[in-house]
Amino acid sequence: MNKEEQVLTAFRELFNKMSWLNKSKMEISLKGNKPSEVHCIEYIGRHADVNVTKLAEALYMTRGAISKITRKLLHKGLIESYQKPDNQKEIYFRLTGQGEAVYQIHDELHREFRERDRPVFEQVTDSQYAGMLSFMERYNRHLDEEIKKQELELENSMEED
Repeated sequence: MNKEEQVLTAFRELFNKMSWLNKSKMEISLKGNKPSEVHCIEYIGRHADVNVTKLAEALYMTRGAISKITRKLLHKGLIESYQKPDNQKEIYFRLTGQGEAVYQIHDELHREFRERDRPVFEQVTDSQYAGMLSFMERYNRHLDEEIKKQELELENSMEED
């Protein structure tokens, strides 16, 4: 296995282990809410004037999938929709009191998980952080470019049909 494969395998293992460790506590604490719903709640809780398009872009999902999730969240009373007086066309979302409670539980769980993992992060030097962050930023930019290319290819193929 070359170094590139080792890094990608290590990322996958790390992500899978974190997911496995966090999953049962998340499911118990946030019962009745699917992960995609909780991620929508998290994004809405952290950003102002969130609409379907913003959610779809942020969560790398289709607008159709986000519409379905937001309908469920509206039905559960976790979010509410609103329109701005100067733009009656666009629909935005904000958390309700119940949605804010789910957001707070989720946020507290993440704090708990960070605390659990703190001993590892305390040993990381500033230069190690700088190297890791630099790599992740470069890789993220590359993936963003690949996503744009794929979206353009998809748009072009749809226009040809």
